[in-house]
Amino acid sequence: MVKERVGSLAWLRKQLEAADKDLLREIVKGIVETLMGNEADSICGAPYRQPSQDRVNHRNGYRNRRWDTRVGTIDLAIPRLRRGTYYPEWLLDPRRRSERAVVQVVTECYVRGVSTRRVDGLVRRLGLEGMSKSQVSELAKELDSVVEGFRNRPLDQGPSTFVWLDAMTQRCRDGGRVVNVVTVIATGVNHEGRREVLGVEVITTEDGEGWKAFLRGLVERGLTGVKLVISDAHSGLKAAIAEVLPGSSWQRCRTHFMCNLLTEVPKSAAALVATLVRSIFAQPSDKEVWAQHDRVVKQLQGRFPEAAKLLSEAAEEILAFTGFPDAVWRQIWSNNPLERLNREIRRRTDVVGIFPNRGAVIRLVGAVLAEQNDEWMVTRRYMSVGVLHKAQADHADVGYRELEEPQEERVLVEQLVA
Repeated sequence: MVKERVGSLAWLRKQLEAADKDLLREIVKGIVETLMGNEADSICGAPYRQPSQDRVNHRNGYRNRRWDTRVGTIDLAIPRLRRGTYYPEWLLDPRRRSERAVVQVVTECYVRGVSTRRVDGLVRRLGLEGMSKSQVSELAKELDSVVEGFRNRPLDQGPSTFVWLDAMTQRCRDGGRVVNVVTVIATGVNHEGRREVLGVEVITTEDGEGWKAFLRGLVERGLTGVKLVISDAHSGLKAAIAEVLPGSSWQRCRTHFMCNLLTEVPKSAAALVATLVRSIFAQPSDKEVWAQHDRVVKQLQGRFPEAAKLLSEAAEEILAFTGFPDAVWRQIWSNNPLERLNREIRRRTDVVGIFPNRGAVIRLVGAVLAEQNDEWMVTRRYMSVGVLHKAQADHADVGYRELEEPQEERVLVEQLVA
C-alpha cells in the first residue's frame, strides 16, 4: 500500500494558496467572525439566542468594520452588546503588527521617491481598496518623530575636523502659492573618521542670515573642532562661516568651481579644460599643486583668457587645502560626500515635484539623510584617525611630523582635547 505523502492539512493549505482571492477572503471572514462570536458569547455568559441562568449580557446585532489583509479588504461584522462594548483588540488593535507593516511599506515607498499616485496603485496591488494622497501623507507623518530625533540629536562625536556645506532648491506650497525654498545640509567627519550628516534645515532664501542661524544651531548642538569648511562661493555663506566658526579655514568646492569655470569656455573644449584643471588637484605635494596651477593658467590664457582669469583669481580659494598635510588633502579629494548625496536626494524629491508644505520637505529629505547616515556608520572609514590627528595638530601649531610614535600621538591628542 502506498503511504500518503501529503497530509490533509498540507493539501488544504496548498489548495487555499492557489485558490482565488475571493474564496480566501470568504474563508478568512468566516473564521474571524466565528472567533469573535465565540468571544462575545463568553462575555455574555451564554450562547447567542439561547436562554440561560448564567447569562449576564445580551447581543445586540452587529456593526461593520473594514479590515485590510494580505488577501484584500474584508467587511467584518463585529458583534454588539446591549450593555458595554465589545472590541476584538487581538484583531483590530490600531498598533497591530500587520497595520504597522502596511504603514512601513507606504512610508518606505514615500521615502524611496514613489509618487503618491503610484503608492495608491501599489496599495491596490496588495489587494486593498486603495489609498488617497491625503492618507499617504498622513501615514508619512509616522516618520516625523524619527526625523526630528535625528535632526536634533547632540553632535557629541566630534571634533568634526572637516565640514561640507551645501544647499538645494525645492518647490513647495506656501500660502496658496508655489514658492522655492532652500534646503541646507551639513556633513562632516567625526573623531572616528566616519562621515556624518550634521544637520538639515529648510530656509526661505539662501542668504547670510539663514546660514548663520543654521550654523549656530549646529554649534549649540555640539559642533566643535572645525578646521576646514568646504562649500561654494556664496558671499553670505562665507561671511556666516567666518562669524560662527572662527579659526576655521574655508575651501571653495571644487565641483561648484568647475561648473562656474566651464561656463567660460566653449562646450567643445569643456572636457579638455576640465582635465587640465583636475590635474592641479592630483599633484603629490603642495608646492607641485601651486606650480601646476600656474602652468594651467598660462596654458589657458591663449585660447580662453576669461577662464584663465577666473582660475587665477580663485587660486587662494580653491587651493586652501594645501595648508594641511599632504596625507590630509589627498583623502579630502578622494571622494566628495555631498555630490553623491545630493544626487540621491534629487532622485527622491524630483518624483514628488511640488511639496505640500515645508514640513513635507523636511520629512522626506530628513528621512533620506538619516538613512544615509546609518549607512555611513557601518561602512569603512572615510579618513584614518591618524590623518585627522595630523590635521588637528597642524592647525594647533604643532608639527605633524612629530607624530611618529603611537605614545607621542596619544599624548598630543590628550593635550589638544584638554
